[in-house]
Amino acid sequence: MSGAPGAAGAGRPRNGGGSRSRRPRDIVARLRGPGPLVGAELRPPRLGLDAARGMDVWIDMYHAVRSLARSGTFVLLTDDAAGNPEEESLAHLAANLGAAADLETVVPFLTCKHTVGYCRLFARRAAGLGVAGVAVVGGDRTGGPERCVPHGKDLRAILRREQPGFPLGGWANPHRDPVEQARFVAADDFGADFVLTQIVSHHSLARVESFRAELDRLGVDIPVVYGVFLYRSANPRTLRYLNRYFPVPAREIAAEFAAGMSADEICARSVRRLREAGAEKVYVSNLHGRDAARRLGRVAGTRR
Repeated sequence: MSGAPGAAGAGRPRNGGGSRSRRPRDIVARLRGPGPLVGAELRPPRLGLDAARGMDVWIDMYHAVRSLARSGTFVLLTDDAAGNPEEESLAHLAANLGAAADLETVVPFLTCKHTVGYCRLFARRAAGLGVAGVAVVGGDRTGGPERCVPHGKDLRAILRREQPGFPLGGWANPHRDPVEQARFVAADDFGADFVLTQIVSHHSLARVESFRAELDRLGVDIPVVYGVFLYRSANPRTLRYLNRYFPVPAREIAAEFAAGMSADEICARSVRRLREAGAEKVYVSNLHGRDAARRLGRVAGTRR
């Protein structure tokens, strides 16, 4: 997961993508619409798994994506999340789902950590497959291949010229200077139809509120979907590892587990508090395979 560049602007809806066909309008209109939305982020299998293990993971992914897509759930599919090589999401969708599933709410990530030629082909394949759009982000700078362009906005500009009606997502990180991040999104060259954020929680509401306030001040109405993480335990080693990629409120998470809250309840608390702060659209990260739909339902419905 990685972030975004730009400069300020104000006063009108931002970052449109030209004329759109019926299908792309559906997901953007849904994200713009009133009311809450809880989506899912899923990870394809890691590269290098043995054949049997890889097949098991793909089968789990098949069931998860099909179940979530059938229910109209907004589904994000990662691209080498946290710098770890993964199987390509489009290959799975094309080979194992295709016409068997409604992909109008499925959005794969595409990082800049591929060649420009690959990225252009990826966008064409994604549009042809019928997915809702592509989230175009910079990609983790700490390892793996170099970016083909400096920032996600640069790659979106390339793809926009070839796919003017295809929805492209951007990225923002409220843990950095939230006012500056909002101004990046407001920039005329940001070039996105919707924005995904780095992982936030009820422990980082002040930054989310500052980010949202600046977007409002600048008159930006591009829809924003906020990332939330399902912490499965308070294992210190796991939390330290995760903290390499996004700020983890380890002490607070440990205290909530110690107080008897379940993983689902802690995640649901973040969803609920964000919603109360006006951040109604969220996606939940760290869902696994076949239990993704069930866990997401519990997170979206748990009250405490």
